[in-house]
Amino acid sequence: MAKDLDELLDEVESKFCRPDPLRLGMGEPPRGYGGTHGSDRNRAEAKEKLRSTETLKKEDDLDSLINEIFEEPNFDKKNFKLKSKSSGNTSVRASIQGLRKSCSPVYLGGSTIPFGIGTNTSQRACDHLRCIACDFWIVSYNDCMWDKSCDYLFFRNNMPEFHKLKTKLVKKKEARAYACQCSWRTVEELTDLQTDHRLRWVCGKH
Repeated sequence: MAKDLDELLDEVESKFCRPDPLRLGMGEPPRGYGGTHGSDRNRAEAKEKLRSTETLKKEDDLDSLINEIFEEPNFDKKNFKLKSKSSGNTSVRASIQGLRKSCSPVYLGGSTIPFGIGTNTSQRACDHLRCIACDFWIVSYNDCMWDKSCDYLFFRNNMPEFHKLKTKLVKKKEARAYACQCSWRTVEELTDLQTDHRLRWVCGKH
């Protein structure tokens, strides 16, 4: 009797208590592995397979979407390159305009000193001067000097109209008369602007 009971328990254990072969990577369970518990397990496994299939499908869809997103800018870059080639002259001109140069140091000079961008090697008088005090561009007149009677109110009221300013201009060879709305100077030789601390003039870039 005890022997028969042991055999029955072994049979039950072998059928219902052994580890799941799917989890051990041994393939499908045997066909005789039935009952309600077995069918529930089969349903759960089927659902899990379906879920994993859907997940893989979603991942594939996501990968394809990511690839599309990354591919689109490449086409845009190609188109952009083609456009930039066709309008190359315009872009070069714009970049040159953006790189305007300043005088360093900034020079004033008499009428014999040529205008241009002043550097240590090319000593030229700046003709793009601007006053940071009154925000006026500086005017200059060759072979002229300012009369000694000039004052602040004269320039304040008459800048930048030449027909009014000329009433205070006196002819003088090799001199150059400079003025803004708040300051004025007569210069006869090359002069570094930094030596005159009262002037608030700067190079307005060429």
